[in-house]
Amino acid sequence: MLSLIAYAMVATFMTLIMTKRMAAMVALVIIPIVFALFASAVVGNFGLADLGPMMLDGVKELAPTGVMLIFAILYFGLMIDVGLFDPMVAAIVKIVHGDPVRILVGTAILALTVSLDGDGTTTYMITTAAMLPLYRHMKLDVRMLACIVVMSGAVMNVLPWGGPTARVMGTLRLDAADVFVPLIPAMAATAAWVIFVAYRFGCKERDRLALLPADAIDENASAQEIIAESDSDYLETRRPKLFVFNLVLTLGLLVSLISGAFPSAVLFIVFFAIALSVNFPNLEQQRQRVSDHAGNALSVAGLVFAAGIFTGILSGTKMVDAMSASVIAAIPEAWGPYMGPITGAISAPFTFFISNDAFYFGMLPILAEAGSHYGLTAAEIGRASLIGQQIHLLSPLVPSSYLLAGFVGVDFGEFQRFTLKWACGSFLVFFAATFLFGIVPFVS
Repeated sequence: MLSLIAYAMVATFMTLIMTKRMAAMVALVIIPIVFALFASAVVGNFGLADLGPMMLDGVKELAPTGVMLIFAILYFGLMIDVGLFDPMVAAIVKIVHGDPVRILVGTAILALTVSLDGDGTTTYMITTAAMLPLYRHMKLDVRMLACIVVMSGAVMNVLPWGGPTARVMGTLRLDAADVFVPLIPAMAATAAWVIFVAYRFGCKERDRLALLPADAIDENASAQEIIAESDSDYLETRRPKLFVFNLVLTLGLLVSLISGAFPSAVLFIVFFAIALSVNFPNLEQQRQRVSDHAGNALSVAGLVFAAGIFTGILSGTKMVDAMSASVIAAIPEAWGPYMGPITGAISAPFTFFISNDAFYFGMLPILAEAGSHYGLTAAEIGRASLIGQQIHLLSPLVPSSYLLAGFVGVDFGEFQRFTLKWACGSFLVFFAATFLFGIVPFVS
């Protein structure tokens, strides 16, 4: 009964936000509370007084992520203001010559490259900072930008220093050679799919723009004109004399993030304070810079903390456990030899609807144990469990996805609707490549 309530809760939540009947922030709070109250009355394994601590635990768990995103938005917003990414924009403008196909394909290549650091937040901020002015100037569909960036991030999300693969290696006591290295051909195939989707988007936009009046877009505009067009404070906020300082500071931040020497939230707070004080020593200027980016930071942080309510109730009421048990129980013994494709198939919906921690720490050990009875190794099940990451980043439980949608100015539900079918294509390509290349046996 608890698992049925959990599935109904997730289905209701997704329906409401994707049909725009309820804002994501509101749905993340209201829907789990309503279903938790219903579950309390029907199942009775927890009471009304237990809901408060559950929700607070969820908020506490996501608090460092929320703080990190606030200051990540402020930091990269400041770097955009001072012109750190202007040379990159200028180089891209020179290469693409106003061609939508080149712009979209270039977006994919840039996002795939930047995603090598394994951090979604920095990938989204850097890629959109470089490309968004060009998209707005060319009147391209910014949903395509968000789609290509998140799909690129999903491909690189299975790097050993990324969260999901690290969880697999930790849970099953494996190393990168066992889990990651065999997945490289599947990653390459999926990256090729992302570039193909970008090419298709570019062709579509080229045809659409051809129908616009001849003077609707100035394809020969300079990089400075394009940047100024999307930034009303272009001249006042640029700090060309501090370019080297800002570049070194940002590279230092990225190296520190990758090394993991300090918590990411602390790094963004400290580096933002340094960047703000050096670039804008005047107190009024500092207030203005913070004020200009506060709205975006607050909206993203609000969604993250609201997601804490959702995950806190999902975990605290044991709905996650009930959902996991229902899936394991539903696998007939005759399907045992197919545990590889079964694990890959269920990894998509489960890493979408529940957290990576719940899936990889809760379900994966059970799936690996079941697979071992049919001759599958822990490494093979671990690789199969990573296939679903191609859809995971669209989950409403992934904080950085709100950042991407907010940064390009797209409603989160609209972003999901537009991107989901293409992300499903990535999942199918990754799934097929995994078995075609023998990375996971289709039948044991």
